[in-house]
Amino acid sequence: MKQRELTVVLCIIWAVSLLYGEMFAYWVPSLWACSWPHHHHHLNSKSTMDEVGCSTDYIKVVVLTDPQLMDKTSLGLAPKSLALEIAQFYADLFMRRAFFSSIVPFKPDVILFLGDYFDGGPYLSDEEWQESLSRFKHIFGLNAQGRYKNIPVFYLPGNHDIGYASLHNQRPKVIKRYEKEFGMRNYRFTVGKVDFIAIDAQTLDDKQKSGRPQEDLASLTWNFVNNVSMDVQLNPRVLLTHIPLYRRDWTSCGPHRGSPVINQRVLHAVDSQEVAYQNYVLEESSNRLLELIKPVLILSGHDHDQCTVSHNSKFGPIKEQTVGTINWQMGNLYPSFMLLSASNFTLPNTSHPEEAISTHLCFLPMQTHIYIWYLSLFVLTLLALLLWPTSGLSVWNHCSNLIVSCNIFGGGTKEKNEDENCEYEMIWDAEGSMHLVKKALNAPIANLSERGLVERGNAVMRPTAKKHISQDIEASMNVDLGADVDSMLKMTTRTSKSKTKIVIQRLVRTFRMLTIIAAVNLPLYMMLLFKDWID
Repeated sequence: MKQRELTVVLCIIWAVSLLYGEMFAYWVPSLWACSWPHHHHHLNSKSTMDEVGCSTDYIKVVVLTDPQLMDKTSLGLAPKSLALEIAQFYADLFMRRAFFSSIVPFKPDVILFLGDYFDGGPYLSDEEWQESLSRFKHIFGLNAQGRYKNIPVFYLPGNHDIGYASLHNQRPKVIKRYEKEFGMRNYRFTVGKVDFIAIDAQTLDDKQKSGRPQEDLASLTWNFVNNVSMDVQLNPRVLLTHIPLYRRDWTSCGPHRGSPVINQRVLHAVDSQEVAYQNYVLEESSNRLLELIKPVLILSGHDHDQCTVSHNSKFGPIKEQTVGTINWQMGNLYPSFMLLSASNFTLPNTSHPEEAISTHLCFLPMQTHIYIWYLSLFVLTLLALLLWPTSGLSVWNHCSNLIVSCNIFGGGTKEKNEDENCEYEMIWDAEGSMHLVKKALNAPIANLSERGLVERGNAVMRPTAKKHISQDIEASMNVDLGADVDSMLKMTTRTSKSKTKIVIQRLVRTFRMLTIIAAVNLPLYMMLLFKDWID
């Protein structure tokens, strides 16, 4: 394989890597790795197939959480800096590709977000917040040009959207602008024959203010929960909360957990003792929610990693599933989303309510691993171009040389040299001319001194020519020794110059080959980038 062939092979490897990393990897969830859970239910149960019928008896819901669009509060980078702009672009691009290439092909009927749409939402000015909102709508196709804006979308507030109780008194406009764009913070909606109860978990553990219960956010949330509890429960309920419910420290999160389990942590403001941060709802509030709402399933976010736990209640165990972030730059190497099938039919009296809801956790491409492969491939490309022999490598030539070597060392036949069994004798004629006469060699010469001859190669010299030839040989050797010294010095200088020349030639060759590879693959990479970014 010569340099030209090597360049072609590397171009093909780079093109295949870019096509997979920037496009094909996002097709894997919808083509092979994931499917709607009710499809599995049909395949695994013939009786269910008879009772349920076709897949139209289920409403398909996609659950997403924690996109946390990066802004000036992220990574500690200066606002509008090039590093921040690049980080924002690649994070936004990943989520847009994930949504349109991995999620939309499932053709969901409903989209459900579990909160944290912005990273520093409460601390953004109105202009900055609107800019982040435009990015959010562009990523998930929710703007006026969105191809899938007709799909019903439901939202849940997160702590990165409205903050905790300690922030609500300082920035009341945060709540207002959120509700203006995303709607009420506490509400309920029905999908098929399943009721979804969405609550503002950031206000559950806030201490109530005496004298103004109507203005207290915690009171509003608990009033909503009490009203739900007094309604006649006709359908199974799913509780939606951004912050997961309380669980004991070191509670196992199941096989899908990628990071260590986070234990209970609650921080309070120094002056007002209001909640400034919490990673779980307090135990008292969690038990009260389970008792009043009586859900058959709990969906949460906030943790950025996947977690499945079971809560004990008066009505039996209740499963909670925490969905991982969809943003690969939020500390989770395995971003995820959830497919939820909600029954669109009334269950028989003999069935359990949880049978109306089935879920399947799906994972997105590991973007970090893709970039590690790009970097590794770049290093391998440099080494291959720098170290590849100038004459190239040929497998056929190596095989041919190996066969010849095997024939030689394996006792293969060789052509007979007709000069092996003969000698040449110098004879002078009457005019003084010398002639070489070829004679057969009858027997090996044991001792040349006994015959008075001096042999040089296969030619036999008579004593009359010995003296002159010896003098010629001695003079020639003296001349050769002087010439060898000069030639060795010149050769050393020439060798050092040739090594420098070879290094320069290799660097120039490597740069030329890299330019060719980049000229072929950079346009492909840019096309793949903007194909997914531009509407």
